[in-house]
Amino acid sequence: MNTADDVRDHQARCGPHLARLWMLAVGEAGAPLADGVAGQVTNATSAILAEVKAAERAALAPAADGRTAGTQPLLAARLTRLEHAADDAVASARDGNAVTLRDQLRRFGTLTSAMWTVQLSACDEATARARPGGQSSAGAS
Repeated sequence: MNTADDVRDHQARCGPHLARLWMLAVGEAGAPLADGVAGQVTNATSAILAEVKAAERAALAPAADGRTAGTQPLLAARLTRLEHAADDAVASARDGNAVTLRDQLRRFGTLTSAMWTVQLSACDEATARARPGGQSSAGAS
């Protein structure tokens, strides 16, 4: 199994948690959220964040030699944004506002997807450097 496969495995483990989040946000605009939604949102976002962090470690492992030094700050910044989005989703669930919760979960889902994109890109770069010639497809002419 290669690094990209590891990242995709972590991504796949998030699918049920993301689906659960969307199910929790379904409801009428004025209807209150069900009891316990905030705890369920907390559990799902925490599980997703744990998988994202594990995938980040996997994506950066081949880069331990420092050749992708620019990737680490980018991933750290994206992770911070994702953690804030998770906090905002939990706060919306605690407030009981289904509309705001949907908006926050949409943001959280978008940022999660963006994180997978960057992580897989880091894997692609590491794989390209490992090939004979050591150039990524972006650097090849």
